[in-house]
Amino acid sequence: MRSDLANRSFRANHHEPVGRRGPAAGGHSPTVRRHQRPDLGRRGVRRRMTTKKNAQTRQGFKTNEYIVYPSHGVGQIVSIEEQDIAGFKLELFVITFEKDKMTLRVPTAKIAQVGMRKLAEPDVMAKALEVLKGRARIKRTMWSRRAQEYEAKINSGDLIAISEVVRDLFRSDTQPEQSYSERQLYEQALDRMARELAAVERIVEAEAVKQIEAQLAKGPRRGVAKAEELVDEADETEVEAA
Repeated sequence: MRSDLANRSFRANHHEPVGRRGPAAGGHSPTVRRHQRPDLGRRGVRRRMTTKKNAQTRQGFKTNEYIVYPSHGVGQIVSIEEQDIAGFKLELFVITFEKDKMTLRVPTAKIAQVGMRKLAEPDVMAKALEVLKGRARIKRTMWSRRAQEYEAKINSGDLIAISEVVRDLFRSDTQPEQSYSERQLYEQALDRMARELAAVERIVEAEAVKQIEAQLAKGPRRGVAKAEELVDEADETEVEAA
């Protein structure tokens, strides 16, 4: 009895929980560390594991290649990586748009669905530049509807359609100025076309813009409007004098 009381007094003075055996007596340590899984965060939320792939080509596209993404224009594939999301592995193209300072990740299996394509072939680019010399085709509809059509063409990623927008919204010095919304759409289409032309011909973007503007200047009734106006005014003067 005295021995049992002494043991209880010893446990009370040393704050040892009654009924818990220490490791020296063959029991388990009172402090048990929880096993940490590398794919789980502090709150048990599964982390997204990212691994860069050694493979350099997927779906006909390769790293460091310039491509056209419809809603953003020309970008460059900088890597192909694999992400583990909720136990599923997803392979992605990592695409950077340097001018916009943006990075986009696109599943390799969905490039056809999103409309991602390679840069235009030289013959397609030549055709697009030829379109710029044509006569502007402006529908007699409300501007809001035409603006939607222009925006859809720009975001289609179709180089020929984009060149049509550039042609239709271009205004020479002798023509009435564009409205603010017209100017915005024109500059957006011009930027998309110039960036692709620069990537195809490996020139700076400013040089590409000059090439496009030179083609636009060759279009009908552009650059000669002042001369035509002067001729008309001269004819009217002659009629009044007669």
